[in-house]
Amino acid sequence: MDETEKKANINNQPIYILLVEDNEADIIITLRAFEKAKMKNRFMTVRNGEEALDYMYHRNKYADQDTFPYPDLILLDINMPRLDGFGVLKQLKEDSQLKIIPVIMLTSSKNKEEVARSYRYGAASFIQKPVHYEEFMEVVTGFNSYWHTITTLPHLSK
Repeated sequence: MDETEKKANINNQPIYILLVEDNEADIIITLRAFEKAKMKNRFMTVRNGEEALDYMYHRNKYADQDTFPYPDLILLDINMPRLDGFGVLKQLKEDSQLKIIPVIMLTSSKNKEEVARSYRYGAASFIQKPVHYEEFMEVVTGFNSYWHTITTLPHLSK
């Protein structure tokens, strides 16, 4: 097997994604769009910033690292109760172990300052949620192509 085949096999593995989103409708739409795209993704969903950090630091109900492994990447909403996406992003990128996990800001925001702030804090990407489902499917298709085919993700073990 040559190096290209090895890379293809690595990238063909399921991507484990932590979805951090407080809006139930957005959770359903996001999961449905990824399922319809038929790409190998596995999701864990948490509903606010504090819960996201509990998951990443294996605290409280997420203490079992076998049940709640580190994700390959994080889809992070900005506007959430308790702790917003910027607070989560900043803490993760200041952690020497967790900072290698790509964080993609997935939000309905169009604010240019929020885009800049996301990148300043270390986001790998900023994706604006499209209003129409068909447009969102195009975003998901591009997302899957990039993260499954083009990019090699780091793997953070226990």
